Amino acid sequence: MNSSQPIQICYCGNRKVFPQILLSVMSVAMHTSAAVCVRVFTMELTEVDEAFVPITQEQRAVLEHVLRGKNAASSALLVDAGEEYRACLTGGKNERGFYTPYALLRLLFDKFELPDKLIYLDTDTMCCGDIKKLWDYDISGYEFGAVKDYEGSFWINRHYCNSGVLLMNMAECRRTDLLGRVRRRVLGRRMFMPDQSSLNKLAKKKLYLPRAFNEQRGIRRDTVIKHFCRGMKWYGPFFRLYNYKQTDRQNVHEKLGIYCFDDVYAQYDELQKKFDLGI
Repeated sequence: MNSSQPIQICYCGNRKVFPQILLSVMSVAMHTSAAVCVRVFTMELTEVDEAFVPITQEQRAVLEHVLRGKNAASSALLVDAGEEYRACLTGGKNERGFYTPYALLRLLFDKFELPDKLIYLDTDTMCCGDIKKLWDYDISGYEFGAVKDYEGSFWINRHYCNSGVLLMNMAECRRTDLLGRVRRRVLGRRMFMPDQSSLNKLAKKKLYLPRAFNEQRGIRRDTVIKHFCRGMKWYGPFFRLYNYKQTDRQNVHEKLGIYCFDDVYAQYDELQKKFDLGI
């Protein structure tokens, strides 16, 4: 794998989550001097939900503007995955589940010409450190690297990983047909977390990464990537679920007590004045 190439990062989503993707990309650019190539996998799927509309080329251009403001060699690409989704995943038992079909688009990565090594990020992730620290991990011989899931490692099994941040070895995934096997399982079996659970079940060899690369609770001194995923907190005699995304600035401050992204928020506000973000 060529270590001199730009850091390769993939997101998946529709127009509704573009603000999350933009904030995430801004945080990546803010904390690394390396060139970054971002690919956003999107599609139109209004036959399932009228809100399932793709991210636009104008929005892609905003992402590229942000990236090139830090490193002129960086870029942002838009990948229309609609045709491959309809060929491989449409009509499956998890298409209308708790998570949108866009969460399944990463299962199609082997259908596209992608670099042998890449980082997949959920849209609700933010960097507070240099993502190159993750990129520099040697993934040879593994299908992917991931951090153990905070809750799943207790309630499911101690090896259960959170798939919101993946360091992927696409060459190995193609060799083992990991994503093809996961697609077939997702198509035929109804699950609450279909892609994540299937990746955990079917992976032949995964690298367990330090918590710093997918922090699912409070930010610590060594945190590189904060994941704004669902969690549980103890309120009196009950546990309650919470799900505050980075776009929910007030709750990020007041409920989570996180203020380290305020410089990113300030830049985001300036971008809104300069560009039509299409939201």
